[in-house]
Parts: sequence; structure tokens; C-alpha cells
Amino acid sequence: MSTQKVALVTGSGKKRVGSAVAEALARRGFAIAVHYRTSEAEAKETVAHLRQFAPAEAFRADLSSEGEVKALVSGVLARFGRIDALANCAAVWNRKKLEDVTVSDLREHLDANLVGTFLTCQHVGLQMVAQESGGCVVNVGDWADARPYRDYAAYFPSKAAIPGLTRVFAVELGARNPNVRVNAVLPGPVMLPPELTADERAGAVAGTLVKREGTPHHVAQAVLQFIENDFVTGACLPVDGGRTVYSTDS
Repeated sequence: MSTQKVALVTGSGKKRVGSAVAEALARRGFAIAVHYRTSEAEAKETVAHLRQFAPAEAFRADLSSEGEVKALVSGVLARFGRIDALANCAAVWNRKKLEDVTVSDLREHLDANLVGTFLTCQHVGLQMVAQESGGCVVNVGDWADARPYRDYAAYFPSKAAIPGLTRVFAVELGARNPNVRVNAVLPGPVMLPPELTADERAGAVAGTLVKREGTPHHVAQAVLQFIENDFVTGACLPVDGGRTVYSTDS
């Protein structure tokens, strides 16, 4: 088995938070398993870019399917032989007025954001348990489960569950192998939805204490910190410029 550490980064095909996390890990010397669901062309471009720094390979899977998650894990192990880090960055977020939200909308978000995270934590996590060296899982939630904003009623319940899921897996996996740790990053305005108006974008920035929008790089930095600090598990870190603790009414 290779001694090079391996990271699986879900949702890393497109140029979003996942691809930034993947590049940060590649620059740290990790071989990278790039996960995508539909964005095959972008995933191939991401892999070509990452290969400047480390071995990389693309893997397709619908993370809401247990069978496809198991096949994903098997594929990564067949290619790289191990999984030392898992960064769960895959997500969907669709804006819709509450009056228009359907059960299908809710299930779409729960499948992508909660079920997919659960299944990857479960099956990658148990592989880490079987490795003497263990591993580290970092989930990506959302700061605004503490103070949700309007028109994303199907999205926020799916992300609000991530801190609880993270603590559950920190206990379940860590009790089986103390070298397995599970944490979460809760980003704020690091990649604002493109459908926001100029006023809404300005309001999001004004709602931070640092008075600026963050970048996917800030999330990637937090992921690296969790992976490299082996005395932290079960923690959820807002990376939000202070939005969680600050109100413009203060």
C-alpha cells in the first residue's frame, strides 16, 4: 500500500468550495479523489489541474444512493489503497418562496445535503476505522442554520442537521478507532448564490463583522486545520466573518 495520504472530496468537480478544498489538500501532498455527480467535463478539468501537485482521479456517484456510495468507496480504494481524509462539500441550494416549496424540493435537498453526507460518513468512516492510522472527516454545513434567511426553506433543514450528524459520527467512529475524527465547517458568505440581487449581496456583507465576502479558500483553510490538528473532534466551526454572533441591530 502507498504511504501517500489520500483525500476524497465530494462535490469537487466544479469550481466551487469543493475544488478549492481539493487543491489545498493536493498542495499538502494528498492524492485526491475528485467526486462529481453530473459535471464530468468540469471534473476532468479539475483533475488535470490537481495533477500539477499530486495524483488525482475523478469518480462519479449519486451520493443519495447507498449502492453508488459503496461503489465510490471501493473505486477510490482500488485506485489509491486508502482514504485518510474525507471532505463533504457536495451540496445543492435552490431558492424558492415558501408558498412554492414542494415535497420534491425538500427531498432533493435532504438527499443531497443530509443523506449523502450520512452515507459517505458511514462508509468512508468505517473504512477509516479499519485503518490503524484512522482518518479525518470534515463536513460542510452552513452558518445560517442558527439564523436562517427567507426563501430557502427546503435548504436550511438539510444543512441544520449537519452539526448533529457530525457529533454522532465523531462518537460512533471515534469509539471504534480513536484515530478517527469528525468535524464540521459552517461557512458564511464565502460564495454567495448568483441569484442574489446587488442589495442582497451588500446586505450579506454588511451582516459580517469583517465587512467583506469570504472565499472558498477560507473554507479550505479551516478544513486543513481540522485535518492537521489531531486533538479536535466533534467540533463545528463557523467560517462566516462573524455573522453568527453579530446582528445589525446590535
